[in-house]
Amino acid sequence: MESIGFFQDSFIIIILLYMCSRSLRYSSYTSSTSSSSSSSSVAAAADTNITCFQEKYDVFISFRGEDTRLTFTSHLYDALCRKKIETYIDYRLVRGWEIAPALLEAIERSTLSVIIFSKNYASSTWCLEELVHILECKDKNGKLVIPIFFDMSPSDVRKQQGSYALAFRQLEKRFEDNIDKVHKWRAALTQAANLSGFDHSDKTESEASLVKKVVQDIWTKLNRESSSDLKGLVGIKWKIEQIESLLCFDLPGVCYVGIWGMGWIGKTTLADVVFHRLSSEFEAACFLANVREESEKHGLNHLRNKLLREILKDEDLNIDTPSIGSTFTRERISRTKALIVLDDVNALSQLEFLVGDHDQFCRGSLIIITTRDRSLYLRKGLMMIRYTRLRD
Repeated sequence: MESIGFFQDSFIIIILLYMCSRSLRYSSYTSSTSSSSSSSSVAAAADTNITCFQEKYDVFISFRGEDTRLTFTSHLYDALCRKKIETYIDYRLVRGWEIAPALLEAIERSTLSVIIFSKNYASSTWCLEELVHILECKDKNGKLVIPIFFDMSPSDVRKQQGSYALAFRQLEKRFEDNIDKVHKWRAALTQAANLSGFDHSDKTESEASLVKKVVQDIWTKLNRESSSDLKGLVGIKWKIEQIESLLCFDLPGVCYVGIWGMGWIGKTTLADVVFHRLSSEFEAACFLANVREESEKHGLNHLRNKLLREILKDEDLNIDTPSIGSTFTRERISRTKALIVLDDVNALSQLEFLVGDHDQFCRGSLIIITTRDRSLYLRKGLMMIRYTRLRD
């Protein structure tokens, strides 16, 4: 595998297209959690003492446990986990009056916070304190925030109307000696309601559809936020943009992209960055690193099994025959829009064994191949749509 901090020489990008009409499909998975009796926020913690187990999290979710713990929040959390997005979850069902310092720290360590405004969110001082801290981190440190108006309209949250009006009448009585705190909570709700987010208060779409949209938005924002990580890679940003501009997602077929160049100029690094930027747009994704080396060590059957297990999310799948004989397995592949990277391919036999049967892949799939041997594309007889030379 080639991984370096700068790029020299040039790349030849070959866009290859095979027509392959297939239906699209996505797989679902549900996770279960305990029953709830108080507010909760998404974090990796348990029982009465919360401990941060990581230095950094991608997402922190603030939500009212009794409203959405077993429904929308659990589905959102599961979808984020399946995308390998690190999400901090607090499983505790009973809380004290004061918010735990570790939860505040988790908010600070998270790149993005999601706030789920449900009917009883404002009745929890814990949730309100989380909200205040989330917005402080946004204002001071530029943290990202996405509000979801689950069964409360943005207007009701902004003006504290409906169930929020009742909650604040009770809060004002309870905190009459500390009314400034209540005013701070009101201001935080008004500020959050003015942010761009998702309005599900009218329930015009399914929760599954909402989850999908929220996860996609989170993924896009996290990718954009992490673009600063490319600063040490000379010239890579515009190379990525140029490759992405050539992709043919709107055509009824499978798109093959070849990244060809001499060794140690950054082909793998480029493919890896593109893979992570695009993977959220696909139902499944697999990066097969060091195909040349791994095929010599373990054989092509091993690599194909690894590929299919990732694409089909089937850890028990094992095919020892030269072809995929199972009709059921082939149909499952044909229903899955996949992103596949084959890194450091050096033989036509590798390409044909792993992805040669292009008809098996779903319409809209993308296969990226890095190689030092341009003749692989020519010998395979793939239709070359466009050449683009990328220079530093």
